[in-house]
Amino acid sequence: MYELSGTSIIGSSRGNSLRNPHRAFNLVTNEPLEPQYFPASDDEINQAAELASAAFQNYRHTSGRERGEFLRRIAENIESIGEPLISRVTAETALPIARIQSETQRTCNQLRLFAALVEEGSWVDARLDRADANRTPLAKPDVRSMLRPLGPVAVFCASNFPLAFSVAGGDTASALAAGNPVIVKAHQAHPGTAELVGLAIRDAVRARNLHEGVFSLLFGPGAEVGLKLIQNAHVKAGGFTGSRSGGIALLRAASERPEPIPFFAEMSSVNPVFILPRALRERAAKIAAGLHSSVTVGAGQFCTNPGLVFVPQEHDEDLIAELQRLMTETAPFTMLSSTISAAYRSGIERLQEGSLVNTIVAQPREDNQCSAGAALLQTDVKSFLDNRSLAAEVFGPSTLLISYSNLDELIEVARQLEGQLTATIHGTNEDLQESRELVNTLEDKVGRLIFNGFPTGVEVGHAIVHGGPFPATSDGRSTSVGTRAITRFTRAVCYQDWPEDTLPDELRDDNPLQIWRLVEGELTKAALTS
Repeated sequence: MYELSGTSIIGSSRGNSLRNPHRAFNLVTNEPLEPQYFPASDDEINQAAELASAAFQNYRHTSGRERGEFLRRIAENIESIGEPLISRVTAETALPIARIQSETQRTCNQLRLFAALVEEGSWVDARLDRADANRTPLAKPDVRSMLRPLGPVAVFCASNFPLAFSVAGGDTASALAAGNPVIVKAHQAHPGTAELVGLAIRDAVRARNLHEGVFSLLFGPGAEVGLKLIQNAHVKAGGFTGSRSGGIALLRAASERPEPIPFFAEMSSVNPVFILPRALRERAAKIAAGLHSSVTVGAGQFCTNPGLVFVPQEHDEDLIAELQRLMTETAPFTMLSSTISAAYRSGIERLQEGSLVNTIVAQPREDNQCSAGAALLQTDVKSFLDNRSLAAEVFGPSTLLISYSNLDELIEVARQLEGQLTATIHGTNEDLQESRELVNTLEDKVGRLIFNGFPTGVEVGHAIVHGGPFPATSDGRSTSVGTRAITRFTRAVCYQDWPEDTLPDELRDDNPLQIWRLVEGELTKAALTS
């Protein structure tokens, strides 16, 4: 359906830079994949940004219905690629077909979720305070406000989700839904996947007769193309999912511009799991099975992988024995790149240095530069609290068990934690009542609290929060998953004493869109009456 060319998609055109070619590899066979991919030149980066800026002048004023139809068309185009997309993703990532099918569905469902959100329209948070000329000592003005898009958004693809957090992922979907053109920087590890999805979006732009600058896709390394993109004056916001080092570099670049811009980076999390004594006594084997699945799913390459597990020392034998058995029986994995695999092995070796950590399981890797084995390590809470390096993220199929003696130790652990995406508590209702201080502390540290479950598996919906205090994200007030993500790429605009016939439809007296609005502090769909 789509022919891969290896050049950037710049609006309706293709790039012509032919310098410094890069190839993706089949991670199973280690064979290079066609075609070569060429980094976007400085001129191409600027051309994409200028087109996006020009597109914003019209796209920002499209209706929710028009944007909804556009997002739905993107989803349909992605689904229509079918087997060629699955084959390319599998080759570039070594992820199984079932995972790719599931992620494709999630990506398209996400696009349709945002389509429904903007078609309904209440997301703009319209607020109306009517004038009162008779108020004394000063007359009250008519004040109305709503959320408006920011402008062109730079989106940086993630390595571990080649579809759901990449070209047409949550950052792109939410930015487009809010009325912002998008310029995507493809990930170096799966450029063919990026190009196929990028062509699907380009064709949706054409089909809906939108300005060509609504979408562009650039290839090239993040340290080169990515930094220049986020520094471009036409770009007004950014979204990123990836490593802490990469996220901080881009965040710094975004904040040090002559005009600093919002930048939402999802970066690093160890997602602690706290197992309370009653839960361990009642269901050690069940918890062990769930932990094993959560730690090893996707070769542990999920941002919600449980990297720290706090276990009551008095009753830990059954849990540890079962986890040891399960991890020992776990076959080696092919990770997403040799760089990720090397970093994982380095992280395990770092934990094994000295005498603080006991290695329970350290599976050997296969003779493949991208392979890695499952690992289970153990230490005690005192060593953990005294050596903060033990809390560093190890991205891969491993976890560190930390034995504790009492609730006070867990509270101290929670106080010293960095910001996290998630924290999980296994216990009973009685445990929760007794652990209120622990829960209160964790509320300040994480974006999502889980009870008797496991952090992997992020439900895409209206209520979900996939964010957290720094360094889990660069801005813990928002989320990169779910409909709340749309607010990252908006700002509130207020209209005071504005003529009725020039107001946006969302703020007019008769409420032609029939959306929910906050009128004089009351949430209503009713039209205003004189």
